[in-house]
Amino acid sequence: VQLVESGGGLVQPGGSLRLSCAASGITFDEYAIGWFRQAPGKGRERVSCIVGRDSYYLPPVKGRFTISRDDAKNIVHLEMHSLKPEDTAVYYCVARRGRLCYFHSHEFPTWGQGTQVTVSS
Repeated sequence: VQLVESGGGLVQPGGSLRLSCAASGITFDEYAIGWFRQAPGKGRERVSCIVGRDSYYLPPVKGRFTISRDDAKNIVHLEMHSLKPEDTAVYYCVARRGRLCYFHSHEFPTWGQGTQVTVSS
């Protein structure tokens, strides 16, 4: 199983980025796919997760971030708008077989390498 993230970078406050996670080695539609982030000196937090047509968001990003999946292409996107400096972190794509979007990082056995998102003027 392999997850490869892309799309991170440096953006000014109020800007937008789209992260992508391409999966291989799994039957994609059998998996819950999520995004965690980790800022310097802080723990990992679940930003968003999608399973089937159900999606979940961390309250501070709700309304600004949108997660979507294309099961035909084995890819998940995270559209991020109105970015704030506090969104700065390494963002990780995660996967877990099943129909539940767990809250805690240890519930997801498969992780990508991470992509840096920096929001700064």
